[in-house]
Amino acid sequence: MIIQWFPGHMAKTRRVISEHLKLVDVVVELLDARIPQSSRNPEIDSIVRNKPRIIALNKSDLSDPKLNSKWKDYFAKKGISVIYTNAITGAGLKELKEKLKQLTRKKLESAQARGRIQRPVKTMVVGIPNVGKSAFINKIAGKASAETGDRPGVTRSQQWVRINPEIMLLDTPGILWPRFEDQNTGLNLAFTGAIKDEIMDTTELAAKLMERLAVLYPEKVKARYNLETLENKKGFELLEEAGKKRGCLISGGEIDLYRIAAIVLDEFRGGKIGKITLEAPPEEENHEEIHD
Repeated sequence: MIIQWFPGHMAKTRRVISEHLKLVDVVVELLDARIPQSSRNPEIDSIVRNKPRIIALNKSDLSDPKLNSKWKDYFAKKGISVIYTNAITGAGLKELKEKLKQLTRKKLESAQARGRIQRPVKTMVVGIPNVGKSAFINKIAGKASAETGDRPGVTRSQQWVRINPEIMLLDTPGILWPRFEDQNTGLNLAFTGAIKDEIMDTTELAAKLMERLAVLYPEKVKARYNLETLENKKGFELLEEAGKKRGCLISGGEIDLYRIAAIVLDEFRGGKIGKITLEAPPEEENHEEIHD
């Protein structure tokens, strides 16, 4: 299953981020806690360069707590600050505000020493589509300042949002990169909704997801879809069995694959199958042993 998606507006977004970078003091890179590696745009490093940066692993309420700590350790070894956030409940946002002030304190104190008027810390928020940037900004600002939606690509243009007298955030549209060298990355992005379902065969996507979850979280899959065994079964077989258990049938008793595919994708994205992380840090050799 070959997945590529890079609409024209994303090339424009890349230019906008580069142009506005000189205006900001620190960058918040928002990642999806379920796919911390796949949701890192490899172009962000070259765009941001040496600008101070914080990684916020969002949707942490949906990710595996065991792997959350492993990913935090992984980034810490690289010298990158990581904060787990939840844009719905606001978890981690107080810690993030404090970290923003810490990273820019010296710069602002230096400006004050030269007689300049104290100004807010200017922060740019970057990330892939559907990672929750606008919901994140609305929660941290305490009001509906940025347009939100559950579909990738809702934020169409950059906008400044004042968080408080000390912090301003620049929201930017979600940006992918022109080519996914590793198709597992493309699949992970598609599983989590960062790529529009309309450009894919959702039955094949859901089958791939069932196959992956059967390896990583077998007990959660069996419990959610009332399946007796997953051994030696391919993705479409698992999808069909789940469809039968859920009563997704059409005339003649045939299984409605499109309906069960939509259910599986929706339940995974909504955390109804369980707290799931699809990838472990690179040094973790056996992802399967961590779960269930």
